[in-house]
Amino acid sequence: MSELDEEEIASKLKGNTLRVYWALLRSKNGIIGVREVQRTLRFSSPALASYHLSKLEELGLVKKENSDYRLIREVKVGVLRQFTKIGSFMLPRYIFYASLLTTLFVFYLTQLKEVNFYSIFALIFGSLSTAIMWYETIRTWLEKP
Repeated sequence: MSELDEEEIASKLKGNTLRVYWALLRSKNGIIGVREVQRTLRFSSPALASYHLSKLEELGLVKKENSDYRLIREVKVGVLRQFTKIGSFMLPRYIFYASLLTTLFVFYLTQLKEVNFYSIFALIFGSLSTAIMWYETIRTWLEKP
């Protein structure tokens, strides 16, 4: 994929079209119908869902098969770069780092034997880094389409 293609997709994959693409990414087998998009995204008519699916088809991201649309190409543009797909779940990348830091911090707290300068420093560093990672995870989650 050339850089121009990526830029063109990024410029057109916004708003409701991005929401439709997100719904397609979250579908179990990468297949979604017009009515399903309309119901899921609460569009006013199936024509609106069809319009956005057609835009995705023009971008080369989906292919129309009978009355359904199949995902044929995944792209990571814009806010999508911050998410990882696991099955039908789209999770912020930061959730893995936040979980790791939380686990390490809780383990440290359970092993804490004495309070001194170094343990206080570790407590401050651990709590701040854990809080920052969870803040970034939640902030990214709220930006999802």
